[in-house]
Amino acid sequence: MDDSAIIELFYERSEQAIVELERKYGSVCGRIAGNILSDRQDAEECVNDAYLAVWNTVPPEKPDPLLNYVCRIVRNLAVKRYHFNTAGKRNGAYDVALEEIEECFPEPTSVEEEVDARETAGMIDDFLEALPAEDRILFVRRYWHAEPIDALAELFGISPHNVSVRLSRLRKRLKKYLNKRGVSL
Repeated sequence: MDDSAIIELFYERSEQAIVELERKYGSVCGRIAGNILSDRQDAEECVNDAYLAVWNTVPPEKPDPLLNYVCRIVRNLAVKRYHFNTAGKRNGAYDVALEEIEECFPEPTSVEEEVDARETAGMIDDFLEALPAEDRILFVRRYWHAEPIDALAELFGISPHNVSVRLSRLRKRLKKYLNKRGVSL
């Protein structure tokens, strides 16, 4: 079923909308939540909470593309759960991914800095659009989907060391790109 038909089911308030959403995007959502959370039950709960959030926001929202909308909700819920679960302790793989990328982003502490953060997000989108497709996919899968280095190496058919080097170079390029545009890091 295509996205517009699923959205139409949400507008009709048909419970079949959730069934179709799960059928089409359940595995992607589960993988995103699972990459962030180490507990399968927490990941499943985040995905189910995301489906409820979509149910509660569509309508009035009419997300296009639906996949990005659902994935953003899943990721945000998983990150929130991750921080709740790991408050005061370090928890491996996701912490490593966050540490790798955190030097590229300033931490907003005021309303003005929140506005700057949104502008920075737009610059990052521009940066990613300018990358070759393979580099963009690698970057997004590591830092948005929180996929492990070994899984990315297998996916791209390269060594884990090569993945780490490419990601390091991409982070340096992003940092340089943001500095050129006046973002102080």
